[in-house]
Amino acid sequence: MTDQSLKGVAVALFGNTDWYLYNFRLPLLIRLREEGARLILISPPGAYGEKLKSLGFDWRPLPMERRSLNPLAEARLLLHIARLLRVEQVAIIHGFTIKPAIYAGIAGRLAGVKGRVSAVAGLGFVFISDSLKARMLRPVVRTLAWLAFGGPRARLIVQNPDDRAAFVDRGLVDPAKVHTIPGSGVDLTRFQVSRRVRGEGEPLKVLLAARMLWDKGLAEFVEAARILKSQGRNIRFLLAGEPDPGNPAACKPEDLAGWTGEGLVEHLGHVDDMPALLADVDVMVLPSYREGLPKTLIEAAGCALPLVTTDVPGCREVVTHEEDGLLVAVREHQGLALAIARLDDDPALRMRLGQAARAKALRLFDVEIVMARTLAVYRELLSAN
Repeated sequence: MTDQSLKGVAVALFGNTDWYLYNFRLPLLIRLREEGARLILISPPGAYGEKLKSLGFDWRPLPMERRSLNPLAEARLLLHIARLLRVEQVAIIHGFTIKPAIYAGIAGRLAGVKGRVSAVAGLGFVFISDSLKARMLRPVVRTLAWLAFGGPRARLIVQNPDDRAAFVDRGLVDPAKVHTIPGSGVDLTRFQVSRRVRGEGEPLKVLLAARMLWDKGLAEFVEAARILKSQGRNIRFLLAGEPDPGNPAACKPEDLAGWTGEGLVEHLGHVDDMPALLADVDVMVLPSYREGLPKTLIEAAGCALPLVTTDVPGCREVVTHEEDGLLVAVREHQGLALAIARLDDDPALRMRLGQAARAKALRLFDVEIVMARTLAVYRELLSAN
């Protein structure tokens, strides 16, 4: 039953940061409010909480340490969330990214919430990294995931088929309760076809826009820049984003300072106006090690920019090699340099790939498509209960 009304239904959305809720889920928040849902937003405190409140949303700061491994502190946090859900009589709890997704599921189960939705954008540090810490945490995370995603009232949302298989093959979730929804969606009325024309003698502008994490392919991007600049190519390499201190894979500010000091890259820091930035670059690059479904690639596709990314889960859902972008090997900077050089030399290729990327974005990744499928999951849970 997909016409279940959301009017008056209490829906809690739980993000790992207030920035995530504002930057990735604002269209969903607005749509839920328009449909009459009673929204409660929870996340650790930050500057974007006040922005959400200024828009009229009920945002609650949560005493959560993203990197905490203290069992007592984490148990108190789960009880705190469960108490909030009971007091507010929440009917749907939706957690985004791996820790909030798991905690939303467990706390929702403790509180007897009708519908528990867990959305994971990739498997995260614990499953990507080969570090001792990550390997030790995997069995714990698997157990918690089994608790969070189990039961008839739970649904898991993943962003690509590889992540679906990762959870299903490990027996963590019933395949019938998994929905594959491609990302958070992009408003393609905001991200329009770029009108930029590279002038004679003007450098090619190549952008990597992401959190400054090693697993976004920062090292490979920098080494590709080193190769191409040593060849005398007229290319500017731009980094947009900041290190994420809550993520173990974050690069250090001194790394960024060193690269800019060498003249390899230009660090733009955090950028609020992404449509304006994308209108002023020529190529979008994301040499990531793994993704859920990278929003920055879809935003760039909406602007009809050629895309260069790695042949890994999440990225290959956005780019089909030679059709709407170029795929390169992961953790390999020479192939990345060759792909960028090819686009530098061939403006017709840049245009063809960019136009095809825009067409795919409109067909698969528009925010209206993603929101409709997300709300259908909510309605499915409400009607089933």
